[in-house]
Amino acid sequence: MSAAGPTVHVVDDDAAIRDALAWLLASRGVAARTWDSAEAFLGGWSPELRGCLVLDVRMGGMSGIELFDRLQALGSGLPVLFLTGHGDVPLAVSALKKGAFDFVEKPFNDNQLVDRVLEAMRQDDARRQEREAEAGIASRLAQLTAREREVMERVARGDPNKAIADELAIALRTVEVHRSRVFEKMGVRSAVELARLLAQIGR
Repeated sequence: MSAAGPTVHVVDDDAAIRDALAWLLASRGVAARTWDSAEAFLGGWSPELRGCLVLDVRMGGMSGIELFDRLQALGSGLPVLFLTGHGDVPLAVSALKKGAFDFVEKPFNDNQLVDRVLEAMRQDDARRQEREAEAGIASRLAQLTAREREVMERVARGDPNKAIADELAIALRTVEVHRSRVFEKMGVRSAVELARLLAQIGR
């Protein structure tokens, strides 16, 4: 399935619940797609999916928990909000510990459910932007030569040019040239900006 805009994927084997949730989300202007089984959703899943997943814990065939585990194994970053009956709460709590976004007990308050869905979608968007920013930084890092990386690491930790020149046994002017190129390639104007940028990717 090709990637589309942010969408709430409702996975439930109860047609009445699927229809009710699709109507509810549409009434709040939220794009939704329904799936009648975990297997059907898994068959249509791709890493490019955006939005969130509203998932029933208990279904015929593959359970919601099993689907959640499969998606985690695939590296899916899609936030998952479980719909649970009262007896499913321990299962849902266990899923929360493994990274699920939240769980909502049936019968649920319509507005509260949609509010949690919208929050999950905001989280997905924020995470996606963060991953894109990290990929951009990694791409800029890949443009640096080995020597520029050596200079960059020392500039980022606050070493003065003279100390870098002495440590690397190169001329002060050479350090200045490398420093300038590092700033240009990384898109920063100061050592502080450079350090902040590298901190985003844990360097």
